[in-house]
Amino acid sequence: MEMFAVDEAVAQWEVALLPLRGPARLSPLLRLAWHLRQRDPARAAALADEAEILLPGAGPELSRAGLARLQLVRGESLWLQGELDGAQALADAAHATLGTLDDAAGCADAHWLRAWIAIDRGDHQRCDDELQLALAASRRAGDTTRAIVMEATMARWDVLRDARAAQQRWSARLEQLRPGAPPAAAAWISDFLGLSASLLSQFGTAASHYIQCYEAALGTGQVRAAITAATNIGEDFTNLNDHHAALEWMQCALDLARPTRWPRSVGACMMHTADTMRRLGRLDAAEELLEEALVILAPLSGARSYAVALLYLGELALDQGHYERALATFGQLEQRADALQQADFQTVARRGQAHALCFLGQGEAALATAQQAVALAAAQANAYHHIAALRVLSLIHTEHRLPAPDGMTEQNATLHYLHQALAVASTIDGYTLPGDLLDALAREYANVGNYAQAYESALAASAARDKTHSQEATNRAIAMQVHHQTEHARAEGQHHRELAASEARRAEVLQQTSDTLERLSAIGQEITTHLDAQAVFQALDRHVQALLPADTFAVYLTDAGGASLSRAFGVEAGRPLAINTIALDHPHAHSVRSLRERREVYIEHVPSETNNTLTPGTLASMSALFAPMLVGERALGVMTVQAMRPCAYGERERLIFRTLCAYGAIAIDNALAYRQLKDAQAQLLSQEKLAALGSLMAGVAHELNTPIGNSLLIASTLAQKTEELERRMNGPGLRRSDLGAYVTDAKKASELVMRGLTSAADLVNSFKQVAVDRTTEQRRTFNLHQVTHELVATMMNRIRASNHKIESEVPEHIALDSYPGPFGQVIANFINNALLHAFGREQQGRMWLRAATPAEGRVLVTFGDNGGGIAPEHLSRIFDPFFTTKLGQGGSGLGLSISYNIVTSLLGGQISVASGADGTVFTLDLPLTAPQHDAASAQRIYH
Repeated sequence: MEMFAVDEAVAQWEVALLPLRGPARLSPLLRLAWHLRQRDPARAAALADEAEILLPGAGPELSRAGLARLQLVRGESLWLQGELDGAQALADAAHATLGTLDDAAGCADAHWLRAWIAIDRGDHQRCDDELQLALAASRRAGDTTRAIVMEATMARWDVLRDARAAQQRWSARLEQLRPGAPPAAAAWISDFLGLSASLLSQFGTAASHYIQCYEAALGTGQVRAAITAATNIGEDFTNLNDHHAALEWMQCALDLARPTRWPRSVGACMMHTADTMRRLGRLDAAEELLEEALVILAPLSGARSYAVALLYLGELALDQGHYERALATFGQLEQRADALQQADFQTVARRGQAHALCFLGQGEAALATAQQAVALAAAQANAYHHIAALRVLSLIHTEHRLPAPDGMTEQNATLHYLHQALAVASTIDGYTLPGDLLDALAREYANVGNYAQAYESALAASAARDKTHSQEATNRAIAMQVHHQTEHARAEGQHHRELAASEARRAEVLQQTSDTLERLSAIGQEITTHLDAQAVFQALDRHVQALLPADTFAVYLTDAGGASLSRAFGVEAGRPLAINTIALDHPHAHSVRSLRERREVYIEHVPSETNNTLTPGTLASMSALFAPMLVGERALGVMTVQAMRPCAYGERERLIFRTLCAYGAIAIDNALAYRQLKDAQAQLLSQEKLAALGSLMAGVAHELNTPIGNSLLIASTLAQKTEELERRMNGPGLRRSDLGAYVTDAKKASELVMRGLTSAADLVNSFKQVAVDRTTEQRRTFNLHQVTHELVATMMNRIRASNHKIESEVPEHIALDSYPGPFGQVIANFINNALLHAFGREQQGRMWLRAATPAEGRVLVTFGDNGGGIAPEHLSRIFDPFFTTKLGQGGSGLGLSISYNIVTSLLGGQISVASGADGTVFTLDLPLTAPQHDAASAQRIYH
């Protein structure tokens, strides 16, 4: 995965994600979450959450790699928010996983994140180590872009330690890499060059490099780097005393930083703005901003940004005359400079302490400290800091009587150091001499009696002050203090005009992409709602005609045997195309090539001499676009759009067609699956009815065995007694007592036979009625008590065999004009469902069936059991077709789905379920008179 990507690529991935569903979304989700991590952290987090849900189904290795990448996304978010411990933990966990997977590019990204966490902790040695490891991993991965980024970042931190040495080590190499470097790497090369130029006081050159860094960083999603670049540009203009341009860039940085709420970025913008305001003399506003910035940066007190804030706080204290506070602040800065090993801070810290000591009456200590600052600045070739240190030396000699410096060329030490400062200033391109330096020179000339030079210096000071403290710049400072986010016009310089043009181009591309995304999303929702293939074709044709040049549009689907492509839909010049079949071994067909290679085929300009290879009876197109219709790994067919002019389909049109093709593939696959589902459901429903009828017959046969068997036994016993009576009557003689006993037994036997045969007859009648109702689905008026009694009687065999009981409490007066057969099947499904799912093996369960008429014209039928209940996560799905927790154990997943359809459609009622640990209750709310259906519609509803 790329380390950083340009905006246009991210926009295309957003479009590509729209039509995808299920596991197919995982790969683009991971890519987008990664590349939106700074562009849009909230959306990146949402995409990461969605991807994490899909990861378990992606296979062990991909799942682990994806989880590690998401840990880096979340870790970077925590780092940007200043939560360094949490960020470190996620970066370490990701690195451990990526290392075991031998993902070198992923390891490089983990080291990169750990390096920046170390930076914000102030641990620059750890940063150097991590960047070295990141560089090695990038090279191991063969990733040139990552390697350049790592090298440039190492160079930027080297230059803060020793600018000259870093330039000698890195400048030639990075300048050589810059021309062909991708935007992501070019941003960091420009950052190094800008920082290097700034430390050498080449502020105009530095600003130019930083502007290139800002552009490249913003265009590749490196928002924090873009914010830093903008503040550095502002600081360079401040050092050039161009405060107007400085405030423009500070405002730009603030506008980027505030919505992110990243403490380091927001705090840095505020402190740099505060320093510019200080230089404009707005000390109260500067102090307010600095105090707020220090609070924001407090969690990052080890970072360079916090040290910069200390620097600006010390400068402000000097301007306010708070010398004790200034001395303490610059002392803190010296400690941070030693810890960070950054030479610019060491120079500034000593210069600031010398200034404060001067006004605290410690002239000799101030002189020694200022001389250290001058020596350090000269060694670093930092002209800006050199000038500031020389001015402090001149100030010290003004305030204290001290020995003259060796080799003094002016009338006194003060003038000597002021002229040295002017000489150094002349080496800085674009530098405007500050008015207070020239004022100091004028005062000192006056003190020594050189009034002509004093007057000339005073005039120069006035001109410089007018230039650096214009009313426009002062007004801008006031506006920023009050509003902080007021929009301002770009400066008229060439670099600002280029920046504005670039921003406008980027905004236009993003707006077009946003509009396209919104429209395609709505189209996708419409297309994928259809479950009929012809409706899908019509919707696709309508949108293709509206969005693309399309003289011809066609959809080809593969046949069941996978031997050919057949045109399932086609329109040319508004007229339907005839069916056409293309063999999959056709040597020249573009549609076949698109399907076989599973890629888009675009013929930009069809030569006229090849038109004879087109489908007979169709127009001779001049450009054509073919795209495979893929759902995961399956290829359903090919879509084609063709135009009568050449070069009709640019990148935008191809992107739109690609997206419509993806939507169409999903919709057609859904339509085909739905048709197969309906066919399978009809077949299973038929089997379900036959199985239910077979179970009914088996149950009735068992119930009949008992009364008929008893009757046969009694009849055979009576026959034996009759033979014995006849033998006695024809033999020795028949006694009166024998005849009386026979009459008594015969009477009892006849009663038993009559009772058994009556019971059998009742069962047969019930069976006949239930069987007729089940098979004919006739509507008739029936007694609810009788139908439920007959139904329970037919199922008692299964209930008793399972060692369970059922109670029926149905009043005898409830009559319905409805469908007794379907109603009976609903109750039978409830009983079967309870027997299969509700009770444990050893449990003696209880079921009940009750009915009541709480409202006129309606009946409430409840069926309940005292079983284990339905799991909460299953409760919302029990009426779904084919949903069962007993697949392969007797459950088809259709019983309750059929019941739901019967109750809500055919019977015109409602069905609900309540379940808990003490059992489950189904409730039917039915009209006493069912809605009218013709025979055909009743069959359709039921089946």
